[in-house]
Amino acid sequence: MSAQNPLQVGLLTGGQDRHYALGLARALIAQGACLDVIGSDLVDGPEMHATAGMNFLNLHGSTQDKNISVKIKRVAASYVRLIWYAATGKPKIFHILWNNKFQLFDRTLLMLFYKLAGKKIVLTAHNVNAGRRDSNDSLLNRLSLGVQYRLADHIFVHTEKMKNELLERFHVGKAAATIIPYGINNAVPDTDLTSAEAKQRLGIRGGERTILFFGAIKPYKGLEYLVAAFQQIATTQRGYRLIIAGERKKGSEEYLSKIQQTIGRDSSWEQVIQKIDFIPDDETELYFKAADVAVLPYTEIFQSGILFLAYSFGLPVIGTDVGSFREDIVEGRTGFVCKPCDSGDLAVAIQRYFDDDLFRELEDRRQEIRDYAHARHSWDTVGNLTRDVYLRLLAS
Repeated sequence: MSAQNPLQVGLLTGGQDRHYALGLARALIAQGACLDVIGSDLVDGPEMHATAGMNFLNLHGSTQDKNISVKIKRVAASYVRLIWYAATGKPKIFHILWNNKFQLFDRTLLMLFYKLAGKKIVLTAHNVNAGRRDSNDSLLNRLSLGVQYRLADHIFVHTEKMKNELLERFHVGKAAATIIPYGINNAVPDTDLTSAEAKQRLGIRGGERTILFFGAIKPYKGLEYLVAAFQQIATTQRGYRLIIAGERKKGSEEYLSKIQQTIGRDSSWEQVIQKIDFIPDDETELYFKAADVAVLPYTEIFQSGILFLAYSFGLPVIGTDVGSFREDIVEGRTGFVCKPCDSGDLAVAIQRYFDDDLFRELEDRRQEIRDYAHARHSWDTVGNLTRDVYLRLLAS
């Protein structure tokens, strides 16, 4: 595309995931694209208005409504604004990062409307079938997903396993799907706060071996296995701390309550720091810098942004052997891999890490971890691959 006729794209965020939207938007603008970013108050921020080539349209407003009638009116109004934008907006490429509130409508009728409006539709499938992951899959869920995947002109996924599922379970053509890396979160501040200062602010003594669980709390995250592994270690060894930092997601209240009861009944309860709340960007580095290792004890997942967020702080990761973790975690170099749903094996992996040179030489190894992540998951790579797909669609 020439400077006089730049590539114009509508980036549809579904009103969520500011980090991914901002990273992708910046990468595409660096490739010469002009973007309308369709977002909400949660996606909004100074960068959305100060970046040349980016036009932020807050069509969703606040997504934190407490009053149900206010929420219904807001959601209805957001769909009206979105449909009007699709009918009148200049971009020929619509890139859907996340669907909106009503999945069934978004996957079927709204997709059809975009097609009738003459849009080329690109879809990023961060989860090929989240219903299967969350154990609430249904025939209707699979059918509506199949419709959306068939109506999309191109689909991005993050791993080979995800592409295989897309092809095998939803019969998407091989040429209609492209694997792109999961870009590193570059929207979270990284100041000169040191590890020692971060530990002190959280009341952790110097020398205490600190384990971090970070992110939204849902059953597939396997937090109960990490708690059990930590309690196994704490019964025989002193000087270990566990940080649980993340918000409780709707529908996971009972799940978290049982975990907290398990923590409260054990003699190690004072060694556990619980920050059960949404962690804003400007507080995120505190937890990653206070930790000596991040643990992802997931029972089911394809890819996780938390893995690469940890790497961006030079923090090693212990992850379960699900999704692509075995490909993304280099044993002894960036972390360790253990069996899923096995607290005993997780406890062994944690102690193995703390006995390894990776922990003993952590301050010297942090930059190596950062370099590894940036080499494999840079936004430059994501931007190049994404732009190439846009141009092929327009040319066709």
